[in-house]
Amino acid sequence: MAVEVRLPTVLRSYAGGASVVTVDGTTIGEVLGKLVAEYPGMAGQVVHEDGSLHKFVNIYVDDDDVRYLDGVDTPVADGAEISILPAVAGG
Repeated sequence: MAVEVRLPTVLRSYAGGASVVTVDGTTIGEVLGKLVAEYPGMAGQVVHEDGSLHKFVNIYVDDDDVRYLDGVDTPVADGAEISILPAVAGG
């Protein structure tokens, strides 16, 4: 299943400047695994070596935060829109 992954500005350089890339997968884990396989520079930025989500990155599937769903096991439908957003903190 093909899904669109929207990349934040900070990750676009790893994808040749693209703001959106298309990746196949049926779960968030599969999509992110294929994303970092195709664009290896994103590996430490998005997921850890064990496939878990980096804690300073938020992943949304069609506006739903996967941390409140099934995390990397969250299913994605064909044509879903996945957004990767860096966590913002300040003080």
